[in-house]
Amino acid sequence: METLGGPGAGLAIALENLFPPLPSELILPLAGFTASRGDMTLFEALFWTTLGSVVGAVALYLIGAALGRDRVRAIAAKLPLVKLSDVDRTEAWFDRHGRKAVFFGRMIPIFRSLISIPAGVSGMSLPAFLLYTTAGSLIWNSALVLSGYYLGEKWHIVESYVGVLSKVILGAVLVAVVWWIVKRLRARREGQESR
Repeated sequence: METLGGPGAGLAIALENLFPPLPSELILPLAGFTASRGDMTLFEALFWTTLGSVVGAVALYLIGAALGRDRVRAIAAKLPLVKLSDVDRTEAWFDRHGRKAVFFGRMIPIFRSLISIPAGVSGMSLPAFLLYTTAGSLIWNSALVLSGYYLGEKWHIVESYVGVLSKVILGAVLVAVVWWIVKRLRARREGQESR
């Protein structure tokens, strides 16, 4: 960020979208801190990080669009424990709540990147996707960039608090996945016993 300024912050966030293990809760406060030192303006930090978020999200949206509904269904049909009815329910849910999911998903660690793929698969209109992605990203980025800007040398504190939130969300997702697998295995076993 010191070398490339705002475009460097945008590039880092675009890569964070494509490779979620790169934590936005580290990159964004650092961009704010860099702005507080005068290496870029606060406006540049917000503009470039939001642009980077949108560029990364659009790349994932295009991957989802390229996969398409039929390919996703074909892949799901080959997965153990997954039923096509699961895909249908997920698709119906996304059709009803896709815009809210994209908007709020941009503010939830882990889901920030992943929400773009079902948006592309479902054929959500690109203008709507861009609108909700930009709005959600701007809110998330502003909160973390401003935190880093005002905390100055203590910008890294933000990562520890948001990192806890990320771990809680990841833990909840893992519990839900394990619960789903156990439920599906029980249903399969009961189906085999009733034959």
